[in-house]
Amino acid sequence: MFDGSFRKGVDRVVVPAGAALQRTGLSPDHLTAFGLLLSIPTALAIGSGHLWIGLALLVGSAVPDLLDGALAKASGRASVRGAFFDSVCDRVTDTFVLGGVAWYLQDRHHGHAAILPFAVLGASLLISYERAKAESLGFNAKGGLMERAERIIVLCIGLAFNVILVPVLWVMLGLTLLTAVQRFVKVWRQASAPPKPEPSAVTLRWRAWREANGWAPRPDRYRRGSAQSGAAARWRERRVARLEQGREHRRGTARGGTGRSGTRRP
Repeated sequence: MFDGSFRKGVDRVVVPAGAALQRTGLSPDHLTAFGLLLSIPTALAIGSGHLWIGLALLVGSAVPDLLDGALAKASGRASVRGAFFDSVCDRVTDTFVLGGVAWYLQDRHHGHAAILPFAVLGASLLISYERAKAESLGFNAKGGLMERAERIIVLCIGLAFNVILVPVLWVMLGLTLLTAVQRFVKVWRQASAPPKPEPSAVTLRWRAWREANGWAPRPDRYRRGSAQSGAAARWRERRVARLEQGREHRRGTARGGTGRSGTRRP
């Protein structure tokens, strides 16, 4: 939901920030690691009952996670390794922070309240697994009501107003499970679609021969209005015009009634 509604507005802010960070010599991995390290004091502050300090540290740990992607694009260092490192650090950070919340609830509320953050953590890990598995199979599993950005925002609200922390966690749990269902249904529909027919062996050999001889495919070859197809389009128009003239000539000859000898019939 955040990516679909606010991503463009956020990019207008973080893209210039990423360009500015490029001049500092920092790498995207530095920002990702700093956010991970900052999550440890965040969990300790929340667990010890200093929720406002934990809130400030949580926001501070989210900022590097927001900027590392912009820095990677600005510096040209975007890579699969960086995406993997960022994803793993996000999961570890969520575990630390929600573990601190569970520690706080066990100390203040006792009973079963401490299980609630771990339930939120389990549901969020299920969401991450669905996306990772879907992308490994070639499907798209992005989207949903409660992704990581939404969970951080809602948790910040709960930390700012500790009276509603437990109800906020219940809302997080419900919406996170709903997101897991949304992604499951989305991937299920994609996987249920009929597969595209595989090209025949003759087609594959012909394609390989063309590519080996430098006959690269041109998708825009017959696209109307393109510069490459202008001459071909004019040639086709002239050919169609000549064919139409030939048909009209044959129709006129048939109406005139010329025989084999070339003399007009009475």
